[in-house]
Amino acid sequence: MRTARPGLALLTVLLLTAAGRGQEDPKPIKNGDPLPDTKPLTMEGDIAEQLVAGVDKFLLREIHEVEERRAKFWKRDYSSVEAYNKSIEPNRKRLAHILGLRDPRVPFDAPELVATTTQPALVGKGDGYDIFAVRWPAFGDVHGEGLLLVPTGEKKKVADVVAIPDADQTPEQIVGLVDGVPKESQFARRLAESGCRVIVPTLIDRKLEKRNGRANLTSREFLYRSAFEVGRHLIGYELQKVLAAVDWFAKGGGKDAKIGVMGYGEGGMLALYAGALDTRIKTICVSGYFGDHYTMWEEPIDRNVFGVWEQFGNGELAAMIFPRHLITEESDGPELKLPSEGGAPATLGHPFGGGREGARYVQMTRHSKFPTDPTTLHTFQLGKDTKEYGTSAPLSALIHNLERAGKLTNLGNPPQHLRKDFDPQPRQLRQQHEIDRHSQQVLAESPYVRREFLLKLADMSQASGNKVVPVAEYEKTAKEYRKIFAEDVIGKFDYDLSPMNPRSRKAYEAEKWIGYEVVLDVFPDVFAYGILLLPKDLKKDEKRPVVVCQHGLEGRPQDTIGKPGYPYYKAFAAELANRGFITFAPQNLYIGKDKFRTLQRKANPLGKTLFSVIVPQHQQIVNWLKTLPNVDGDRIGFYGLSYGGKSAMRIPALVTDYALSICSADFNEWVNKNASTRAPYSYVWTGEYEIFEFDLGSTFNYAEMAALIAPRPFMVERGHFDGVGTDEMVGYEFGKVRFLYEARLKLPGRCEIEWFDGPHTINSKGTFAFLHKHLKWPAPK
Repeated sequence: MRTARPGLALLTVLLLTAAGRGQEDPKPIKNGDPLPDTKPLTMEGDIAEQLVAGVDKFLLREIHEVEERRAKFWKRDYSSVEAYNKSIEPNRKRLAHILGLRDPRVPFDAPELVATTTQPALVGKGDGYDIFAVRWPAFGDVHGEGLLLVPTGEKKKVADVVAIPDADQTPEQIVGLVDGVPKESQFARRLAESGCRVIVPTLIDRKLEKRNGRANLTSREFLYRSAFEVGRHLIGYELQKVLAAVDWFAKGGGKDAKIGVMGYGEGGMLALYAGALDTRIKTICVSGYFGDHYTMWEEPIDRNVFGVWEQFGNGELAAMIFPRHLITEESDGPELKLPSEGGAPATLGHPFGGGREGARYVQMTRHSKFPTDPTTLHTFQLGKDTKEYGTSAPLSALIHNLERAGKLTNLGNPPQHLRKDFDPQPRQLRQQHEIDRHSQQVLAESPYVRREFLLKLADMSQASGNKVVPVAEYEKTAKEYRKIFAEDVIGKFDYDLSPMNPRSRKAYEAEKWIGYEVVLDVFPDVFAYGILLLPKDLKKDEKRPVVVCQHGLEGRPQDTIGKPGYPYYKAFAAELANRGFITFAPQNLYIGKDKFRTLQRKANPLGKTLFSVIVPQHQQIVNWLKTLPNVDGDRIGFYGLSYGGKSAMRIPALVTDYALSICSADFNEWVNKNASTRAPYSYVWTGEYEIFEFDLGSTFNYAEMAALIAPRPFMVERGHFDGVGTDEMVGYEFGKVRFLYEARLKLPGRCEIEWFDGPHTINSKGTFAFLHKHLKWPAPK
């Protein structure tokens, strides 16, 4: 958040503007001379925009090349079916992990019938089958809920099938009880007419509405946000419901259970994942989904799975089903366009690349040394631009693969709906409430999970008494946690930094300093950009400390030195230069609204984040700063406001060249701020759809990130009226950090917080004193 607390914003701007009038505006200079030992900087136009565009190009290339890197994760043994399944078990565990299948499923004997005193559980009757309203335990207190179609009469049951509708379809629609799906595509009904027992779960819908009066989100994105932060996923939650139904089918049928799963659209996605994870499912039919999905970043964000592309394309998922039967129906899939109104913009349409992924499946499975059915992969291509799905050919193949004697019957009469005034909305709201409640329960448990996670490094509580951790031992163990943070949470590109190739030009001049624009190469198409301020009283061979001053959301380096500026920065980079510090204000990636937010969308399936690029940019920046003749490389500090405060938690945790870090206007009980659906300041309600980081709930909250900065000095700057959170939540999280420094490491004075009576702004009192003290530069008298 960049704004002050509502009601104070106008007054604060006026006060800050008045207070800043004494600050000299720097004089812009066009195309000035470069710094010594650098080439002239000749870039024109908006360099920040070019920086974002370069990273976009880099990520698109990474997406294009990711398939080539997957082989190292697979050690397939083709000697037997048993050996094959055993060899890919690590991949199944990885897939379950990133899909958020963390919670054990609840055993049960049979689904419950859902009835009231006015409405029995029998809700419909069809040709040879009855339809019941049911629910069944899945995990925690979460249930699957939907319809159960049971064959009647003397006809033998053919098989058991979980039929999964698209997210914007109700079970009743694909059963034919209500309008909304053409009768030829009512695949759940047709399976029941052919003698299958069918269970149809309700999926969370895509209803778009303002949440808490703020961001316009679908129901799926709303639930995805909290779940993602605590290491769960809406996909995983819905898979648990599907797999719980499979548990029931398997319990009744034993090893020879004839279990199938079929889905369309979102249901097709769930069917594919379910088949890849669970070998009890004998046949899987995927309609309107199978394809390469390398435009996942354009699809609804609730499909975003962190790290999925590292190991899994649809071809790999299909190969995990092998040698069981997979049927793909190449229908258009559901169509959808979501606006950018706080939620992530998205488009759904025809899935592309199904044929290519099928060919990749063949390449991955052709080495098998065990007998296989030549029809293990069926693909049914429909006419161009067809809206049909659940058609006769794939349904017939599904039934035949489950039971050789089974046969798809002709379409019968529509089932009779026995309910009066049926409204699916209460059921939908129950499903949403149960999932939200579960994520909130996981959130409440997360501090205890993180404490166990961090115990090898240090116990940031009083539980282990007055136990002192030697600093040398602490720093050694911190490297192990830093590796986890870098590789599993932030995401790390396995590239060496490019040669710096520094380019610069004199761009600003004030009374006490000269400002240079600087550009450094980082990776191909990725560069770092910022403004270096050099005090005019520097003496030859004199070594001074540097403060890297980081702007916030939609900010620019220029904002930190004066006009044009965001008044909350108070030109802190320029003021520190006036005090004799060398300062550098980098341009970070979080500028351009959807342009930068889609970078996060492109990075996440690669197992990466915005900070996978920002961290190497800062590493290159400090590498270059250390080459400057007047820079003391051991005295480089970091000071960031707002989104720059987010940077202050993550970058110095990984770039250990930073001698200290100051987090201004951001420090928080960060996981709660992202995942809470109760807190009014939560990101669940806002437009920062890129802000969520997978599984921070069980790994690194801000106290744990600060633990990676320790034993280097660390400070928090907190205004009482800063709307990013509350004093009590900031104090709660900071208390753990202070305890680590003071009680565990016995490092008094290295960890501070300044509370001040103000909003979301640089205060520059205690923080400047902190910089002078720990960077060992005399404060002005």
